Amino acid sequence: MSSDNIAQLLYLGTLVAVLGGGFLLSKRLKLGQTLQMAAVWVLIFIGAVAAVGVWSDIQDDLFAHQTRFDDQGTITIPRSLDGHYNLTLDVNGVPTEFVVDTGATQIVLSQKDADKLGLNPNELTYFGRALTANGEVRTAPVRLDTVVIGPYNDRNLPAVVNAGDLGQSLLGMNYLQRWSRIEISDGKLTLSR
Repeated sequence: MSSDNIAQLLYLGTLVAVLGGGFLLSKRLKLGQTLQMAAVWVLIFIGAVAAVGVWSDIQDDLFAHQTRFDDQGTITIPRSLDGHYNLTLDVNGVPTEFVVDTGATQIVLSQKDADKLGLNPNELTYFGRALTANGEVRTAPVRLDTVVIGPYNDRNLPAVVNAGDLGQSLLGMNYLQRWSRIEISDGKLTLSR
């Protein structure tokens, strides 16, 4: 405990003693009632001090699974319970969930997400191919008018729609390269421009 903390504690103790003494003298209640009220106020005071003391820990627990933006242009993405980094981007005005995938060359949309974005998967031409962990899949090239996250708005980005059974869209390197720094540490992915 630092000397500043000890000084603050002494100050608060003195303040409580003065206020408590003044209260006791002004009310002239029976001793039992006075002690009961003093105990209630002491418990309230201890609870308030404890809440202030652990607020940063509470904040970290409450907001641990939310993407955070700071004033320096950094985006921090916590690792999800399945071990992946998930990020919701506003694509063509539609919130779209992605798995950040540094092994994917491009932005890869699932057919379901392509359909939500107004790109009818049945009308696309699947002439591209991609080699995945599950083998070769056909892909259809598309353009995304806007991709927005926080204050960052990228326009006219190339992407592909996967013809296979892709559970979730992938945020690949053609988008990640737009960031000057990509760092993974302490269970967080940090993107900076």
